[in-house]
Amino acid sequence: MVKSILSIVLFGFSAGAVQAQDTLQVQGTSPALYISHVVKKGENFYSLSRAYGLPPKEIAAANKVNMEQGLQLGRSIHIPLTAANFSQKAGAAGKPVYHKVTDKETLYRVSVNYNKVPLDNIRQWNNFSGDGLKKDSYVIIGYMKAAGVASEPAPKVEKVKEKALPVKEAAETTVTLSPPPPPPAKDPVKKEPETHPVAEETTPAPAPAPAAAKPAAANSSADFEQLYDQQTNSGKKADTEKGPGTWFKSNAVGKYYALHNTAPRGTIIKVTNPLNGKSVYAKVLDVIPQMKANAGLIIKLSDSAMQALGSNESRFYCELSYEK
Repeated sequence: MVKSILSIVLFGFSAGAVQAQDTLQVQGTSPALYISHVVKKGENFYSLSRAYGLPPKEIAAANKVNMEQGLQLGRSIHIPLTAANFSQKAGAAGKPVYHKVTDKETLYRVSVNYNKVPLDNIRQWNNFSGDGLKKDSYVIIGYMKAAGVASEPAPKVEKVKEKALPVKEAAETTVTLSPPPPPPAKDPVKKEPETHPVAEETTPAPAPAPAAAKPAAANSSADFEQLYDQQTNSGKKADTEKGPGTWFKSNAVGKYYALHNTAPRGTIIKVTNPLNGKSVYAKVLDVIPQMKANAGLIIKLSDSAMQALGSNESRFYCELSYEK
């Protein structure tokens, strides 16, 4: 009886709020991703459950520990990253989970290793403009969304607020614009419509706006073509290759990317569809993964290039040209 009372009292002390670790570093490989938590004084399965958003039994099972045995002080516990407590969506919020970059690691390889998180999401979370990674740097690959973790401010939360503010301001301006209509009935407002110069100024302004938006995509693709000409001396110093290719999913707009086994990263490859003569210029991100489905392929292109090449086949025959 005394032991049961003591256990209840101890549980009451240990049931206090537990804060997740300051820096969350991902470990393991897809789909068995996890983070490590070192048990501190007063922590138990229930407090860890509240901090990391997972059922106590699931944490115990992941560590092959009987819940009745409790947790040992200083022990490293695996906290699984699942759909319940971990998000890699574009609008994810909470506490960032980091990956430490290893030597010669690419952004594409990080994406593949961690649930194939979209490259554009990684770029947005880390404010990347390109695909280069520096050894020993830390890259955000998702966010913990547990209640105990989300209470701490995270970079992503701030970005969401910054984007939300302009929308609210716009809403407020529309509300403030609605009251002015009553005064137009007065004489001073009648004088304003008579001033036609205002209309003349507004007509030229919209014209440049759409013109600037369209070239953005075209220029980005043209950049790769210019790089190709520089690398190959306008095609004079180029190797050619013929064979089957296929596609991979990408959110890139206006640019095409490729996986190739021999061309170094950053090489621009000219890919031609011999059936219709259409060509695209794609930048090499990494090598083609060694999988049975990729056997015999000479290239994998981002799916945005599919329409540009005029192909709708899962595999297609193509001709490649790139720097020797």
